[in-house]
Amino acid sequence: MRELILVTGGSRSGKSVYARNLAEKHPSPGAYIATCPRIDAEMESRITKHKLERDPKFWRTFETELDLPETIKQCADFSVILVDCLTLWIFNLMNHWEKNKITASEEEVQKSCAAILCSYQDQIGTLILVTNELGMGLVPGDPLSRLYRDLAGRMNQCFAGNAQQVWFLVSGQPLKLK
Repeated sequence: MRELILVTGGSRSGKSVYARNLAEKHPSPGAYIATCPRIDAEMESRITKHKLERDPKFWRTFETELDLPETIKQCADFSVILVDCLTLWIFNLMNHWEKNKITASEEEVQKSCAAILCSYQDQIGTLILVTNELGMGLVPGDPLSRLYRDLAGRMNQCFAGNAQQVWFLVSGQPLKLK
């Protein structure tokens, strides 16, 4: 059954583990789409740690920093697709837009989110999206950080509005919002 599930929460709230456990209730294999950029040794270490946490008998990993809609289309035959995480994807898009002189805006994010939703229309499996909730803290002190927070918030609203389930993680504890 086709279903969209959004898993959100703060940093280190348990989102990835919760989403992975949800996904592993589906028949294998599952598609794990990782969006983390390989920008330094610390990020490489995080990527390695995440890979080791996944059961290689269940998961097939796909890595994409930008073309999430196309990668989701490529995973059409999987019963479950887990994207971890959308907030890094927005970070990657912002860097791409800056390099290509495209103004990062809520409208660009909405177009990008619509492309993901469109790429998922013809699939029959479950799509689980992991994202960070960035808007619950202090207002960031610089314009770029405020823009990032705003774009992530707009993206989260888009996916939450289209999801059949929305889970919010706090200290490893899931709270069902929808």
